[in-house]
Amino acid sequence: MSIHFDQNSGHYDQQWSQNSDNLQFYQSQYPDPSSGAPSSGAYGGSHQQQQSTSFPGNTMSPAPELGYGGYNPGIPGGQMNSQPTSWLSAFGSGGLEGEPPLLEELGINFSHIKSKSFTVLNPMRPVDRHIMDDTDLAGPLLFCLAFGTFLLLSGKPHFGYIYGVAVVGCTVLYLILNLMSPQGVDIPKTASVLGYCMLPLVMLSSLSTLIVLNGGLGYILSVLAIIWCTYSSSGFFTAVLGMNDQRFLVAYPVGLFYGCFALMTVF
Repeated sequence: MSIHFDQNSGHYDQQWSQNSDNLQFYQSQYPDPSSGAPSSGAYGGSHQQQQSTSFPGNTMSPAPELGYGGYNPGIPGGQMNSQPTSWLSAFGSGGLEGEPPLLEELGINFSHIKSKSFTVLNPMRPVDRHIMDDTDLAGPLLFCLAFGTFLLLSGKPHFGYIYGVAVVGCTVLYLILNLMSPQGVDIPKTASVLGYCMLPLVMLSSLSTLIVLNGGLGYILSVLAIIWCTYSSSGFFTAVLGMNDQRFLVAYPVGLFYGCFALMTVF
């Protein structure tokens, strides 16, 4: 471009010079849409761009936009997405695909609780040796909570005593059973057996909400409940640990354990 001053008009004129030496043409790296073939030129004409064959072109369609709770505004009628992928699906009723149920993750199996409870209610029934392979504590915690609730309804708030006797009793019986048995037992299994066999005392505590057990009838029922719990728990321990010849030795400390809970119920 050159600028000249015109003396007649008194204005500057701009003139564009078409000098081919001053023009440099650069090939574009983008393909010509009319030809359909990729361009081999690079920016400035100094480099050659090689087309990559390792990564094919992007043929995927864009993902649909999901709204709140998996709502897809693009679906006609405002339908919900069948498989929501947001984190809000974890709080829904459907859960995530491939995830186990919540109760299974927490270790709560109602069929096992039912079978073990019926085994305790029928002490004459032979105990399966593998019945305590899954040492769940959901049933024992439920029975202890029900035991304390029935005592509370009868005017005896003994939740602290129940917790203290349960912890000390489970620890002492765990030590005694490991000294008596060659194969040993772990403390969760000990607590599970003692908790499940507490079911007769739970039924006795439910009667305390209706009648007064501090009398002759209450003493008889409490003794029967202790014998029932002791017989069931000793059968569990001897079947699991293979101590059939030492059942009376196991029953003695277990009977003292359940006697403490019976005293809470009567007095």
